[in-house]
Amino acid sequence: MRLNIKEKLVKLKSFIIECRRVAKVTKKPTKEEFKTIVKASAAGMAIIGAMGFIMHIVRQLLFPPSV
Repeated sequence: MRLNIKEKLVKLKSFIIECRRVAKVTKKPTKEEFKTIVKASAAGMAIIGAMGFIMHIVRQLLFPPSV
């Protein structure tokens, strides 16, 4: 089912209104909030990386590559 041009414009207009609303309620984080976000992101990346490394080591030990 294809939307005609008028319906597309209505959807676009409502999307733009919603984007404006979101932009009005957002704010720039304080220095402390930013530091907390960076620490949490770094911890998450480190945990995921460590899990991947451990899985790789276990795989290498259980299934050694044949030469």
